[in-house]
Amino acid sequence: MLLLTKEALISIKFLMVKKFTTMTKLKITHIKSKIGSTERQKRTLKALGFKKLNSSVEVEATPQVLGMINKVKHLISSEEI
Repeated sequence: MLLLTKEALISIKFLMVKKFTTMTKLKITHIKSKIGSTERQKRTLKALGFKKLNSSVEVEATPQVLGMINKVKHLISSEEI
C-alpha cells in the first residue's frame, strides 16, 4: 500500500491543475443538420455555441468540451488551432 505525505499530494494536485491551464484552442464547425438527432445532441450543439448550420466556434480543449465534441462528432468537424 502506497502512502503519500500531505506535501506530495499538494504537489500532485498542483501538477494536475497546471496541466489543464495551458489548453489548446479548437475550431469546431457545424457541418451536418441536427434534424433527426436526439434532444440531448441538440442541446449539446447549443451548449457548444452553435446557432445555425455551417457556423464555427473556437473553444478551449477542456475535458468537458472534448466530451461534448465526442457526443456530436458525427455532426461537426474540428481542427486544432
